[in-house]
Amino acid sequence: MRFEFATATRIVFGEGSAATLPQVVLDFGARPLIVTGSSAGRHAALFASLSAQTFAVPGEPTVDLIRHGARLAQSASCDVVVAVGGGSAIDAGKAIAVVATNGGEPLDFLEGVGRGRAIKAPSLPLIAVPTTAGTGSEVTRNAVLASPEHAVKASLRSPLMLPRVALVDPELTYALPPAVTAFTGLDALTQLIEPYVSARSNPLVDPICIAGIERAARALPRAFHDGADREARGDMALASLFGGLALANAGLGVIHGFASPLGGISKAPHGALCAALLPYGMLTNVAALKARAPQHPALARYTAIARLLTRHSGASAEDGVGWVRALCAELKIPALSAWGITQADLPGIVEKAVQASSMKANPLPLTREELLAMIEAAR
Repeated sequence: MRFEFATATRIVFGEGSAATLPQVVLDFGARPLIVTGSSAGRHAALFASLSAQTFAVPGEPTVDLIRHGARLAQSASCDVVVAVGGGSAIDAGKAIAVVATNGGEPLDFLEGVGRGRAIKAPSLPLIAVPTTAGTGSEVTRNAVLASPEHAVKASLRSPLMLPRVALVDPELTYALPPAVTAFTGLDALTQLIEPYVSARSNPLVDPICIAGIERAARALPRAFHDGADREARGDMALASLFGGLALANAGLGVIHGFASPLGGISKAPHGALCAALLPYGMLTNVAALKARAPQHPALARYTAIARLLTRHSGASAEDGVGWVRALCAELKIPALSAWGITQADLPGIVEKAVQASSMKANPLPLTREELLAMIEAAR
């Protein structure tokens, strides 16, 4: 047995904890760069007392956006980066912080389509403050960037990118609209299920996944229907954090393997893509395991997932798929076609998915025919 576990240096979780942000920032530097989402003013009170440069991320981060952000951090001699927002803002903050100290530009370091240069210098100290409950980016060692010229999303990845502080305050998620709650929440659930059945699953990550799946199953429908449900919002913030811890240390699988190339040709939010793919990815893996590896431990884990989701001790792996499909219907998750994915796109997406880094941790290799059938069903 071999595994490693790495995460943010410090995790602070709890209602009201975001109020400590100014003091946390000053523990690391005097010239912060604040990276925010498109609605920078929504949480401006958190950093109003700081004299800081600000950098808005209008959507999911691109190579060009990170290039500009890193130059701003360098020209302003910023000594700490604060990322406040959803996964896009936090990924952008991580990428800016590491490019600023390593020189060059993002394509020098980007996986797959980049130039293969290693990240060697620690990033600027990064404080991550999530305002959604989904990506877990506040505790992961990568940042997903879109490269439009390559029509793909790929990661900058290094343990040197881990945030110094993850400040997780469920109160910051209370105002999320239902659609964002649904997309980010199902992303969180995906990032608990895939590491649990991953080829890299390990005894340290397993209980984190189990606890997160239980919380997400009971809390996500409640948070969707009532954003002011304090208990549900707290459970989802914790489930998201757990998903980040899990994926960073046990990998993902076929669902995220597809999400990368789909994100490269579509403007769909990452969470919406994962949500549309989740039941079909689960079903494809269960069928492949039963057909080719019926003794594989991941098959028993899919059964365990079903029992966590349905709260029925006799549930089968297929019952878990049915539960997720029903949840997606309840949360009004659009099919991939709603985001402009056409039948003609699918063969090329499959070829890119086969090469995606997330696919390497899938519990077993899937054939191109299985992958095509899966994405056709999700479309």
